[in-house]
Amino acid sequence: MCLVHWAFMLAVILESITTLLALCGLGFYFAALWSARAFVRRQRPDAVSFHPPVSILKPLKGFDHDMYAGFVSHCRQQYAGDYELLFGVSSTEDPAVAAIEQLKAEFPDHAIRLILCPELLGTNGKVSNLAQMLPHASYGHILINDSDIKVSPRYLERVMAPFQDTGVGMVTALYRGRSHGTLSSKMEALGISTDFAAGVLTARKLEGGIRFGLGSTLAMSRVALDVIGGFGLLVDYLADDYELGARIAEMGYRVELSDEVVETTVPAYSFSQFLNHQLRWARGMRDSRERGYIGVVFTFGLPWAVLNLITAGCSLSSIALLSLIFAARVTLALTVGVGLLRDTQVLRDLWLLLPRDMVALGIWVWSYAGNTITWRGQEFALKNGKLIRDR
Repeated sequence: MCLVHWAFMLAVILESITTLLALCGLGFYFAALWSARAFVRRQRPDAVSFHPPVSILKPLKGFDHDMYAGFVSHCRQQYAGDYELLFGVSSTEDPAVAAIEQLKAEFPDHAIRLILCPELLGTNGKVSNLAQMLPHASYGHILINDSDIKVSPRYLERVMAPFQDTGVGMVTALYRGRSHGTLSSKMEALGISTDFAAGVLTARKLEGGIRFGLGSTLAMSRVALDVIGGFGLLVDYLADDYELGARIAEMGYRVELSDEVVETTVPAYSFSQFLNHQLRWARGMRDSRERGYIGVVFTFGLPWAVLNLITAGCSLSSIALLSLIFAARVTLALTVGVGLLRDTQVLRDLWLLLPRDMVALGIWVWSYAGNTITWRGQEFALKNGKLIRDR
């Protein structure tokens, strides 16, 4: 009898906890919808007469076919100001070198330069290259984005417009992922458009602005970059994009979120590769944004509602709660993913929403179970956001 009593009490406790967490998740979905609405309705700067010259820095390591289309999109800008493209490689043997030579031949009238970055200044090779590329940049505004980013012809116009206000130190941008073949690739792209972007918009609204950067676009004034000490201080950090934006915000500059939505390529991950990538991102955010990352547990409305259904024995109340939360989750996915990011893949892959969210909850729990991450085939230990080679 005693054992039955304790089992009953445990079931009641689990049902209560999952109900509370599911309702918190529902609250997050509504907050994210409110935040997306506020972002769309915000006042925008007029870009007609403001076109400052800008240096685009793209550190490279290796090459795949999808990257070249991204390079070309940067050369087809409808931008009234001057801009240059600087590509940084650590070796002349890098496969990307041939692609850059092809790009220069295809666009002979563009300022395109290849910069050799032979030194490894820290464990983050990308930032190491950036630190060596910066002295070669000609202009007073610097723009960095990932090697596979594809942009629209009005990208520079939209990203540079907020710098009319001298209080703006950085402009960053949301992105969508273009999946390739595998279920894991589709789940990652779905998460970017329906979960990650919603979290960014909610943070912007609740915190009164963005206080971090996204690697899809990191545009900054050179003055703001100099004030924080340049790239050299970030050569050992995993989440270098987050840190760059956070440090600029700490110095009193504003970080703005652009209207531009760029596109990144999501490789055809195997499931293990997908888990490694998600875990690396999760542990990087755990170290960079400790309090905010703890709060992520309250955003998993759909997984908590499913667990509530199980702990409640499929009671009518748990079925009703799951139905309400499922409707809210789908609404958020369509509003942000399709409506704001214009990611039509969301419609195709909507059936993966529940399994993707269940995996995301598991990754959140797993992220607290250790400090090791795998990046570019190497293992690192993560301590206070910094990468330490696993010897």
